[in-house]
Amino acid sequence: MSSNKHQSTDRRQRRAEAEAFIQNVSGQSFPNSKKVYVEGKLHPIKVAMREIAVSDTYVSGTDENPIYEKNESIPVYDTSGPYTEPAIEIDVYKGLPKLRENWIEARNDVETLDSVTSKFTQGRLANEGLDHIRFEHLPSVKRAKSGSNVSQMHYARKGIITPEMEYIAIRENMKRAEVRDEILKQQHKGESFGAKIPKEITPEFVRDEVARGRAVIPCNINHPES
Repeated sequence: MSSNKHQSTDRRQRRAEAEAFIQNVSGQSFPNSKKVYVEGKLHPIKVAMREIAVSDTYVSGTDENPIYEKNESIPVYDTSGPYTEPAIEIDVYKGLPKLRENWIEARNDVETLDSVTSKFTQGRLANEGLDHIRFEHLPSVKRAKSGSNVSQMHYARKGIITPEMEYIAIRENMKRAEVRDEILKQQHKGESFGAKIPKEITPEFVRDEVARGRAVIPCNINHPES
């Protein structure tokens, strides 16, 4: 009995420490960079990226009158999610913002279950001994409607470019079309594995690769925060 009490105390303490850490890091940003967004053209989406500031390059001149060449910022991935948003409150009890929730609902091919169907989850929810560590805002569970298929491959093979596909295309391009410095545009050739990779990754290219089975988009309908 004392052992169980000790474990419960440890869980509460670890949870409190995790929450304090998340609250501390939220809203912070990385030095010499800023978070920017690229908007979609097919869907009302915004893809986060990070622009890293680069120091000016000394060209000529004296110590008293140096001449510098301005360098443009370098766009890179930003996978920090909401944790680096300047005006957002992170609540570990509510979870992350459900970015894809509207995308999923708009396709009108899912339904919400009245309760969970997993016997394991049912048992965990019925266990009163876990109430002290349970999250209050548990998400509802969705499933595909009868006769529907909610995989990205299914949509791709029907010729549908989903918001997820456009999101990927925008992120993979990393604003290269706006980069003026040719050195920054250079890329390793890599291995195409048979794909004819274009200079600009378009939403249609992503759709086609998913339809062919060469690309996979792991987007579960019950994880709209991804």
